[in-house]
Amino acid sequence: MDAETECCKCHLLDLPWEDVLVTHIFCYLPLRQLVRLQRVSKQFYALMQVYLANCRTFDLTQIGPSLPKEAFCNILRDNKVLQNLSVQNCSDWVTDTELLPVIGQNQHLLRVDMRGCDRLTRHSLVAVSLSCTHLQYLGLAHCEWVDSLSIRSLADHCGGLRSIDLTACRQLKDEAICYLSKKCLKMRSLSVAVNANITDVSVEEVAKNCRELEQLDLTGCLRVRNDSIRTVAEYCPKLQSLKVNHCHNVTESSLDPLRKRNVEIDVEPPLQRALVLLQDVVGFAPFINLQI
Repeated sequence: MDAETECCKCHLLDLPWEDVLVTHIFCYLPLRQLVRLQRVSKQFYALMQVYLANCRTFDLTQIGPSLPKEAFCNILRDNKVLQNLSVQNCSDWVTDTELLPVIGQNQHLLRVDMRGCDRLTRHSLVAVSLSCTHLQYLGLAHCEWVDSLSIRSLADHCGGLRSIDLTACRQLKDEAICYLSKKCLKMRSLSVAVNANITDVSVEEVAKNCRELEQLDLTGCLRVRNDSIRTVAEYCPKLQSLKVNHCHNVTESSLDPLRKRNVEIDVEPPLQRALVLLQDVVGFAPFINLQI
């Protein structure tokens, strides 16, 4: 009986690697644990190479900032089927040298997140635009190396872009945003926050071209005024969220029509702000006689 039981035992590595382990088991495990699994044995190392060569999503936030660049290059060395790539968590060391080979051999990427990667240059963004023509989401927040030329390249080659985060990309001016909006008509989410170069010109162009827009972040765009917000209200019927905090030239007269459409706005109405301020000063203000 013992011999029969021993004969019927099935070890994990006996299961089909690509058809079972990679496809139906390892896809549910955290990437951090899978990377550690490589150290168990030579067989597990070989299995992990098969998995890493076939994984569709690679997110370094799941591993932590301690991943060495050599390990990053080794992990993605054979992968040519990535659809989602996030290098946000390795902003301290990732450069064009590490990223360009990954981008070049993964032409099916749909989402790329490079937020905060200040060691990259425009070459990485141009490579994304040339290689990943089906790109839908791009995160570039706080990448101050992003310039007009690289954005024009992106617009020319990635017309299906749905979402882009350009927060604090301070080299960009109205011209680049206008060009992007004319080429990427399916845009649903756009952030140009924390950029004093942005004016009504580009906001109005975005509104008129991107009729599917659902989320717009203008936080800290000091030169944006009521006129462009009214244009957004007129041309963007699907708008769900508008951020205009610290836009001191945007007032309730342009925001009120959007509030009536239940658009989520990050600035409270004047009366609500007054109540909050009074409560902070007095300590308690549940009722106010508005007839005074």
